[in-house]
Amino acid sequence: MTSRAAFDPQGVIPACVLPFHPDLSINEKSFRKHLRDVTSVPDLSAIAINSHASEVASCDLDEQERVLAAAMDEVGSRMPLVHGVYADGSLQAARIARMAQRGGAACLLVFPPGPLALGSQSRPEMVITHFKTIADASDLPIICFQYPLVSALGYPVDTLVQLLDAVPSIRAIKDWCNNVMQHERQIRMLQSRARPVHVLSTHSSWLYSSLVLGCHGLLSGSGSVIADLQCALFKAVQADDMKRARRLNDRIYPLAQAFYADPFADMHNRMKEALVLLGRIPCAAVRPPLVKLGAAEIARIRQALDDARVLPEGAPALAA
Repeated sequence: MTSRAAFDPQGVIPACVLPFHPDLSINEKSFRKHLRDVTSVPDLSAIAINSHASEVASCDLDEQERVLAAAMDEVGSRMPLVHGVYADGSLQAARIARMAQRGGAACLLVFPPGPLALGSQSRPEMVITHFKTIADASDLPIICFQYPLVSALGYPVDTLVQLLDAVPSIRAIKDWCNNVMQHERQIRMLQSRARPVHVLSTHSSWLYSSLVLGCHGLLSGSGSVIADLQCALFKAVQADDMKRARRLNDRIYPLAQAFYADPFADMHNRMKEALVLLGRIPCAAVRPPLVKLGAAEIARIRQALDDARVLPEGAPALAA
């Protein structure tokens, strides 16, 4: 294998959406423009593709390979690509990992497989076997997606520690544990290991509070809309400039409230609508089981964009 293990997954990593035509086929031209828009933001570490934000659950392997090829062609020469590994079976996950490495990805983002929800929390060897199967198929660094424990797909902290000991190519976790105490514990434990493992926050509905706890970065679908605000917030927290960080958080807050309202499953649907309102993509079509938002909710998203002072070209006055 050709190793890209030098990539260190930390910093700000937006997860890009995948635009579709009204007939639900991939709109590659719009996707390429979206990639250029997002990667025009300075100081990003990477972008993520074939993840939740791009509705990866509705994309077959051929479509995922097409998405990777387009992203590599458009921005891959100047921006590392984090590629999602979303599969219920470990053998299929390994095939995706091999495809991602062959196609030029710099890192893998491994989602928990669905069968683990049936009771793996008492069988950590299932989790370890899944990740070892992926690591044996690719030598790319891995980001482990940590779900909430209440979902039955989250990994208990003890399991995480065993996993990191068993699979050294895991270099970060994308933390969505959705529990402040567990989140802080994971930050303190994982980032202080002899071989530190970065905690990337995906608590985008309370991002400021999460970053203040000491995360080494963030990986967020709302970065497809406000990567500039998220990057500025991360830099302010890293610089211990809390006054500026609070001002930035005040701008992000209305969009966080709009994007992450109930039902939570509509979050990336809402981000697509925001991008249409901003004129950045032409169509907010989503694949089923997701469905089109109603006019009232789209109006709330428009108001949130206004309140956050986000314009088609981005969020102005960040230096003010």
